[in-house]
Amino acid sequence: MTVVEHARDTTHPIPRPAYAQPKLIAFVFLGGALGASARLGLTLAMPSDAGDDWPVLIANLVGAFLLGLLLTGLASRKPETPGRRDFRLFAGTGFMGGFTTYSSLATNTAELFESDVLGAVLYSLGTLLGGIAAAAVGIWLAGLVWRPRDGKAAS
Repeated sequence: MTVVEHARDTTHPIPRPAYAQPKLIAFVFLGGALGASARLGLTLAMPSDAGDDWPVLIANLVGAFLLGLLLTGLASRKPETPGRRDFRLFAGTGFMGGFTTYSSLATNTAELFESDVLGAVLYSLGTLLGGIAAAAVGIWLAGLVWRPRDGKAAS
């Protein structure tokens, strides 16, 4: 089938990209608003004398773990259904995107750098390496919990 024939084929319409679908944008927007609110709640729950560094570190590490868990769990269920796609956009892109905050990490690191260079380096590297480790643990745990239904490894 040529490209022209495929374009005329109404039995297999070419889907619109996610950014052109208002429903999907709404899922990301709502998830992001809830994720940012959850991060604010975490910040307010921490003692104010702890500063902004600890809540940001915790949010980024927990977010990395949950993203590894979520995306691996969803990927183990093939094929992706519209419902799983919607949930992935809401929870992964939206909620976790709003909950984690690398802009605050950069700001906190820059502010810490002015008074404590070693602390700034440890804080930024700890967040980066800790995030990689947290995501790896989430991926590993999801692999244990959500085995593919057909017994074959998910690709």
